[in-house]
Amino acid sequence: MSARILLLTVFLFAKTCWGNSIFIPMDEKQTNHLKAYGIAYWVLKSDTEVDWLLNYRGGSFMCKYHPKIQNELVVRGVSYEIISDAQVNAIVTEIASPSANYDIMKLEKPPTIAVYSPKSKQPWDDAVTLSLTYAEIPYDIIFDDEVLNEVLPKYDWLHLHHEDFTGQYGKFYGTYANYPWYIEQQREAEETAHRFGFGKVSQLKLAVVKRIKAFVASGGFLFAMCSATDSFDIALSADGVDICEHMYDGDPADPQAQEKLKFDNTLAFTNFHLSRDPYQYEFSDIDNNFPERGLVQGNDYFSVFQFSAKWDPIPTMLTQNHEKMVKGFYGQTTGFKKNLIKSDVVIMGETKSINEAKYIHGVLGKGFWTYYGGHDPEDYQHQVGEEPTDLNLHPNSPGYRLILNNILFPAAKKKKQKT
Repeated sequence: MSARILLLTVFLFAKTCWGNSIFIPMDEKQTNHLKAYGIAYWVLKSDTEVDWLLNYRGGSFMCKYHPKIQNELVVRGVSYEIISDAQVNAIVTEIASPSANYDIMKLEKPPTIAVYSPKSKQPWDDAVTLSLTYAEIPYDIIFDDEVLNEVLPKYDWLHLHHEDFTGQYGKFYGTYANYPWYIEQQREAEETAHRFGFGKVSQLKLAVVKRIKAFVASGGFLFAMCSATDSFDIALSADGVDICEHMYDGDPADPQAQEKLKFDNTLAFTNFHLSRDPYQYEFSDIDNNFPERGLVQGNDYFSVFQFSAKWDPIPTMLTQNHEKMVKGFYGQTTGFKKNLIKSDVVIMGETKSINEAKYIHGVLGKGFWTYYGGHDPEDYQHQVGEEPTDLNLHPNSPGYRLILNNILFPAAKKKKQKT
């Protein structure tokens, strides 16, 4: 008799769960925010829709119950709750209230992801590949060959690795010109340029940048950090202009290069001035870097804006977080001077005291782009040659959450509320 009762109890529990939903909190109750994004992606891969509850408890997720999903949550160490249909309806009703700054974004299809990164080992890590790997979200690595061979239409989302698109090799010449990794990087870039019929690496990179810009305009999603942000725009502005000194391309830069820049070509920045010193570890005055920032690790924070979920769903998605004050961090490009940002660009995070934008977003044609200043959200001043950040030590990083918001953005479709 007792065995029958136990079997009946298990059956009733299973039947009840099948009629329920899984709620994944993304506020302070979550034990591993970063892996929660990976769970959302994994659920989408299994042809199950996910509701992204914008501004609700830190941007929580909700989906229909399935024992495989519950098991995966347990395995990955992600906090969750099993909630009834009545609880789901209560949440939906609360979110639908005109007085509440919430909304529901339905995630339907996992985006295909590419990371633009050299195949050879680089002496620095990349925060996006670290977060993707930790969250167990799959991605492909592509570089100049793949971009010029037209692979971008295969992907929904592209990240630009720590990169210099101006053809100046990161302006590392003054410090690292004799290092093996620098010499190999230059050799590989020149070999690729010649293989595609370009006389200079700067011409190769400009062709790559133009392909990426076209990818965005046709409906792609672009995300870039650190030097990939300003060097991308600088390359676009310098179309047909030699801004590289002789140690980078074998001949002097055009002395009138500054006057010839075409700011209409850029995505984010305008009226900036190039750094003409080939030994200066800086591309232009876009970057709000040391020493002018005047901040140190103890007081370096930027604020993430909260947008109207019902009226501004895109920046709302991109700013989901459990904290609105995020630790600052350096990079070759740390942050952006606000007076050099185009008027149609949306600033989503800033350090107001020094007039610096950290996290910005814009639209190009049918697509979208996001720039995030700095190199690694959990390594304040990452140095060349340092070990990669161990995200097992930072599972709740609000700085890394901003990266992963962008990963899910292409999967979103606004859910119609019942009236």
